Amino acid sequence: MTTQAPGRAARILLADDHALVRRGVRLILDGEPDLTVVAEAGDGAEAVALARTEEIDLAVLDIAMPRLTGLQAARELSRLRPELRILILTMYDNEQYFFEALKSGASGYVLKSVADRDLVEACRAAMRDEPFIYPGAVTTLIRRYLDRAREGDPLPERAITEREEEILKLVAEGHTSKEIGDLLVISAKTVERHRANLLQKLGLKDRLELTRYAIRVGLIEP
Repeated sequence: MTTQAPGRAARILLADDHALVRRGVRLILDGEPDLTVVAEAGDGAEAVALARTEEIDLAVLDIAMPRLTGLQAARELSRLRPELRILILTMYDNEQYFFEALKSGASGYVLKSVADRDLVEACRAAMRDEPFIYPGAVTTLIRRYLDRAREGDPLPERAITEREEEILKLVAEGHTSKEIGDLLVISAKTVERHRANLLQKLGLKDRLELTRYAIRVGLIEP
């Protein structure tokens, strides 16, 4: 288990598929004496691989990345490294993503539009094992939760399983069933079965509609 030594800067893994965003975020974090970026990843799968070998205290993950999204990477990292703190960095001011981020093991959700204001505070909160919710979300979340409770509606549930989500993302990125099978170490036939289940569950007709759905829910960028 990695523990942060007293007085040592928190060692951060930064994952975003846009190099310009990574550069900007790194400037913000490296400007603080108690925070330092020690590893960078261009997608979620690379972030998971780096977390296996690098000594890091905190992972800052973009929500929309190739191969594995930030949420998928967060779930994997939570299983691999339960002690690792995780923050989700996103341009989506979206209640569903926020709940998914918490369920995936993240302790905070930071909007890219205000990262210069909120990200340092969120990192420090994560290192104290405290949750961070960007200020504008608190009132909205409480109001929506109370509205749901008053109307007797349940909180939103996942429409698809984690495995189906992995396959949906890879299908939407244009991978063939064989390529997806190789990536996930399952047979192409199993991939086809999952894809058929996805179409049925989501009420969609073909790959194009699956791709549109994946864009709409933030699994891939348009």
